[in-house]
Amino acid sequence: MLSPQLFHKIFGAAFFLLACCAQDFPSLAGNGMEDIILQLDYQISRLEGVLRLEGKITESGGKIFATSGKTADFYTTVQKCEEAGGSIATPRNQGENAAIQFFVKQFKKYAYLGIKESLLPGKFCSLSGAELNYTNWYSNEPSGKGEEECVEMYTDGTWNDKKCQQNRLTVCQF
Repeated sequence: MLSPQLFHKIFGAAFFLLACCAQDFPSLAGNGMEDIILQLDYQISRLEGVLRLEGKITESGGKIFATSGKTADFYTTVQKCEEAGGSIATPRNQGENAAIQFFVKQFKKYAYLGIKESLLPGKFCSLSGAELNYTNWYSNEPSGKGEEECVEMYTDGTWNDKKCQQNRLTVCQF
């Protein structure tokens, strides 16, 4: 049986992807709450397997990363991920960066990361305001110095500062 934390992460990722992955789930039968929970657990593990096969969900560092394959501007991406119970993907290490890069390469679309320029031009931090302990900037980046507030990931996994209005692949973490 899944741990409660992993169950919550997978449930959030599944919720995010349901609009794109319409599935015909068998109806929930049974009288007790335990039956319902067991059936949900079973359905979520099946959905997780399908999503892994379709390349729309992956895991690294205790995080579940998911994408619908759709694009949006930075602020819409943040909103969609929050609505699903997660947040925009923000890599904390090389493994998590590789998990996000998997989607960027697969869909051949750059993705926004949960990193923004701070009040100091050229200095970047996570959306929570925390200092970045891991970075993977492309050569001579960041270069926008106040003009490019958001961060995108290239297909090689490196980062570039970018304006926030362009559409990029939506990748969420749970």
